Amino acid sequence: MNAPAAPAAPVLETEEHQALRAAVAALGKRFGRDYMTRVTAAEGHPEELWAEAAKLGYLGVNLPEEYGGGGGGIAELSIVLEELGAAGSPLLMMVVSPAICGTVISRFGTEEQKRAWLPGLADGGRTMAFGITEPDAGSNSHRITTTARKDDDGSWVLNGRKVFVSGVDIADATLIVGRTSDARTGKLKPCLFIVPRDAPGFERRRIDMELQAPEKQFELTLDDVRLPADALVGDEDAGLLQLFAGLNPERVMTAAFAIGMGRYALRRAVEYAKERTVWQAPIGSHQAVAHPLAQIHIELELARLMMQKAARLYDAGDDMGAGEAANMAKYAAAEACVRAVDQAVHTLGGNGLTREFGLASLITGSRVARIAPVSREMILNYVSHQSLGLPKSY
Repeated sequence: MNAPAAPAAPVLETEEHQALRAAVAALGKRFGRDYMTRVTAAEGHPEELWAEAAKLGYLGVNLPEEYGGGGGGIAELSIVLEELGAAGSPLLMMVVSPAICGTVISRFGTEEQKRAWLPGLADGGRTMAFGITEPDAGSNSHRITTTARKDDDGSWVLNGRKVFVSGVDIADATLIVGRTSDARTGKLKPCLFIVPRDAPGFERRRIDMELQAPEKQFELTLDDVRLPADALVGDEDAGLLQLFAGLNPERVMTAAFAIGMGRYALRRAVEYAKERTVWQAPIGSHQAVAHPLAQIHIELELARLMMQKAARLYDAGDDMGAGEAANMAKYAAAEACVRAVDQAVHTLGGNGLTREFGLASLITGSRVARIAPVSREMILNYVSHQSLGLPKSY
């Protein structure tokens, strides 16, 4: 009697996911690294790519269908960003506008907020920025000093400062993390507010960055910014639950950003190593060149697996499980990306520092994934005390 056939190995991505990858890769190829380099040099924004991605339904693939989105999740959105990055033309605002802000509003916003914002976020007609980091608090939500006070008429008054906020110059509004007073405990609790770009008292100052990217960084000042009662997103008492509903997708999308960048760098290095001949054979035939590139390929693939796990846990509603996996994915992807860019530059030698190959600018860019939205050290802190049960050091 024949033994029963072994079950088929589980497919890591559905046919729909594979088709989405192929379609987005084709879009990315049409624009590529040269397009992003020209936009950056001209101090512009990748409006053409953003519009085309929106037209094809990629920007809002994670948003509910009833509000113009694709009805998918962070798993699908991360595929879009990864493939655009692998083509050399990542859209950083995807991390912020549809992933963080779109997710928070779709999960916790009122019906009016959903109808006002989600269709525009899905079709690219509107964008949102996200402000959490502060000069003295970093991303420590327990030390945020931006406060929101409720007036007798129900309106809110916000005061505080934010730093390293991406894309405020092109955003229609910024989702601001503030803190309100809890009447029961007397403590401050985090809450989220939609602040229109033209709100009186809401000022921005561009930060002079060495990093060259289309998405500019800003410092924000909120000086008695008065907002209507419906500017509050979700429940005033939900606290960290709503905040982490945005931060977990942010980490997954940062991993996608890093993996895409790493794949781009690795592809350029492999292409060069196949063609460059110095001692009668392509340099890629030498193990000193080939093995580091092979290691990077392995590390990028492993990081992608963790990213996929984090996305699936989040899309399934497991916020706690997604928190651990998202932090691990962001850490693994950032480390693999930095190694990929460094090794690609070394593989090309002097050519790795020329504009022609588009790698030199990534030396700085790849470090962003290590630093933002949370540092590698804070992720190690998280894993050590949340996953391993070790005592806190802070």
